Amino acid sequence: MSDIIQLLPDSVANQIAAGEVVQRPASAVKELLENAIDAGADKIQLIVKDAGKALIQVIDNGCGMSISDARLCFERHATSKVRKAEDLFAIRTMGFRGEAMASIAAIAQVEMKTKRHEDEVGTLIQIEGSTFIKQEPTGCPNGTSIAVKNLFYNIPARRNFLKSNPAEMRHIIDEFQRVALARPHIAFSLHHDGVEIYRLPASGMKQRIVHLLGNNYNERLIPVEEETTIINLKGFIGKPQFAKKTRGEQFFFVNERFIKDGYLNHAINRAYEELLPDDNFPLYVLFIDIDPAKIDVNVHPTKTEIKYVDEKSIYAIIHSAVKRSLGKFNISPTIDFDQETGFSNMISPIAPEDIVPPSISFNPDFNPFAQSKPASSGSFASRSPVSHAPSAKNWGSLYEVVQHQQPEQASIDLGSSPRDEQFEPVQKQFMQIHNRYIVSQIKSGIMLIDQQAAHERILYERFLLHLEDRKGASQQSLFPQTVTLSANDYELAKGLLDDIKSLGFEVREFGKNTLVIEGIPVDLGSSNINETELFECLIEGFKNSQQELKLDKRDALARSMARNSAIKSGTVLSQQEMNALIEELFACKTPNFSIGGRPVIQTITLAELIQKFEK
Repeated sequence: MSDIIQLLPDSVANQIAAGEVVQRPASAVKELLENAIDAGADKIQLIVKDAGKALIQVIDNGCGMSISDARLCFERHATSKVRKAEDLFAIRTMGFRGEAMASIAAIAQVEMKTKRHEDEVGTLIQIEGSTFIKQEPTGCPNGTSIAVKNLFYNIPARRNFLKSNPAEMRHIIDEFQRVALARPHIAFSLHHDGVEIYRLPASGMKQRIVHLLGNNYNERLIPVEEETTIINLKGFIGKPQFAKKTRGEQFFFVNERFIKDGYLNHAINRAYEELLPDDNFPLYVLFIDIDPAKIDVNVHPTKTEIKYVDEKSIYAIIHSAVKRSLGKFNISPTIDFDQETGFSNMISPIAPEDIVPPSISFNPDFNPFAQSKPASSGSFASRSPVSHAPSAKNWGSLYEVVQHQQPEQASIDLGSSPRDEQFEPVQKQFMQIHNRYIVSQIKSGIMLIDQQAAHERILYERFLLHLEDRKGASQQSLFPQTVTLSANDYELAKGLLDDIKSLGFEVREFGKNTLVIEGIPVDLGSSNINETELFECLIEGFKNSQQELKLDKRDALARSMARNSAIKSGTVLSQQEMNALIEELFACKTPNFSIGGRPVIQTITLAELIQKFEK
């Protein structure tokens, strides 16, 4: 039998290895941006077309490359950052494996122009699928420009698995934000299909966060700073009232490298545990500076995981630093762009010796019982609190309210709605308890309905129907409202516009990262709703549903809309509103369960009630 094991050709091996390094356009963006940073650039441009599928171009003013380096950088494991194995434990650069350029060249058409500051002319190199097409001198500015065209052109299967342009663009923006946040001293810009998404000048850390996430974040940030012999920690955390239901705005950087670490994230969540509900997540942008010899960054292909020598100590430092910053936090808003003034009000401008305790005066001759008069009737409610003991013949007045005839209440006609006979209300009367549950007597006992869960179920099925038939009715707003989103959320909203309009919204694009809301669904027209807040919650809820439950796009949109539009616990309902709510609930396909899987209806049988009162 002949030998069956063979060495793969370089072209095939490169394509296989490229699948680990370049999974989507955002992966190539990350590698190219990090190379530009390692080259010492202080100005970096990112140009993207067709969400990176047609073009990804990174232009920097870094050190550039010589002719031989320009050719060698496309070879696998060719790097300028590691010389020996010991260097892996003293890494300060972003890249070090020497795989990125070779992987990108294996699955795309690459054109690179580079020039060192001391050279008179630069170098042009063109590569297609690991094959060198051209290398010649060229005139170009100092630095490097790399254009990656037609990504995955020679791997159709991988290209077919790419998501829609808005989805891929969101991943690119995520990578761009992570790189730009860590280096506020570098100027960045991002253009997509000829439209400027970001222009970030060199600035301080807080300004960079505000430029990336939005101007309204200036008042949401609390500074964190801690210097120890183990790590130096600095950055910002978010005020508790601005926490969101998704984890998107949580950034950890170790030696300016973005990482994902559930253990350290738990340290921050513990600091917030008494300030936030379980399903809310705080904002944080934290930078850890640590000796490279005490960490190992070479444990994951994407270099987003790190091993620490003393992980427990780092956990304790982060937890205590965040806890202390929250303790100093004052609700006074920030006015100065560069300084958090929320702490200044904690110091009194008055000297301690000038503080005088307040004086209290009272009338020693006051008699609170002097004007008490005997009750004018036998009613318990009209008696004075200090009158003599009530006569025994009046004790029955406590229960007179039971003998009064109940006012006639609205009834419902369930018609042919799908329901069990045991849920048929005997007297078709409803009452609300604690403004949270609706109670009614039924043939077998008592029925209780969670009003918020019931309304969510009704709206969820209604919005799903609108998304299917595309006939959601809209009510025009008297004054259109504008909503400005982050670049990532704006790309998400653009991809959902058709479905959002199907629900009944009238929305159109209006400038950079801005939408105009000209109408809302008729179902919500009678409610006192802030259109801007509703739309922001809709986008946030959609992201949460997709992240946690991996739902279909329309299903996630319907869930988010239902949760944000439903009446909340604590809302007072009239008899007519309770009547309509119950009627629509029993007309639903699944009335017994909420959209989260919790029960909507609970029954207590007469036998269970009797048993509770028996000895």
